[in-house]
Amino acid sequence: MAESHNGVVAVTNLRDFFRESIDSAIDNQHVDFDPHTSHYVVNLLTLFARSENFYSEDDEHCGVRPLALMMADAVEGESQEQRSTSLQRIGDVALFTAGFFADGLAHRPVDIDYYVRMGGGAYSALSDEIMGTTRGMALVEVFRELARKFQSLVDVLNEVRDSARCSTDIDVLRTYEVWRKTGSERAAAILKQNGVVPLFGTSRTH
Repeated sequence: MAESHNGVVAVTNLRDFFRESIDSAIDNQHVDFDPHTSHYVVNLLTLFARSENFYSEDDEHCGVRPLALMMADAVEGESQEQRSTSLQRIGDVALFTAGFFADGLAHRPVDIDYYVRMGGGAYSALSDEIMGTTRGMALVEVFRELARKFQSLVDVLNEVRDSARCSTDIDVLRTYEVWRKTGSERAAAILKQNGVVPLFGTSRTH
């Protein structure tokens, strides 16, 4: 349960808050996800709500390890467990970043479309990696759906993030950039609500 006081949201149970927010955004966007997939995403958000679980600190890196370096870890992993751990970390970090920090990617060398490609690709590779294993019996279909519907999940998380935000001209411009680079249906709908009609054929989908 979450209550708003002067713009501050007080949450008594973080997992329940994320579950309600995710379910509401899924309903609003008329998308369909297996309950196991939405449960995975809720658990991911609950985990990453603690910064020490999202950011990494070691002798070489402080912050979020670049996805390209994590992919190198996955490729070079000597065991199935090492490869799977690295691939899952890539997918999880890419989903969380694209879902909640998309605005911060606007002026970086890699933008949101890079995170969508890397995250979806990592989950797809992970589903192949764990196929036939005990873990795969429980999670392979979840990771396959995460891969197939990565952009839709990013849209869902964007709505959770934006639920208390007001639209500005900068927000509209950024939304247009997101639509142009990813073909996001949610971004297109927001643009139309703000009087901007995207021109079909100018977006780049994956």
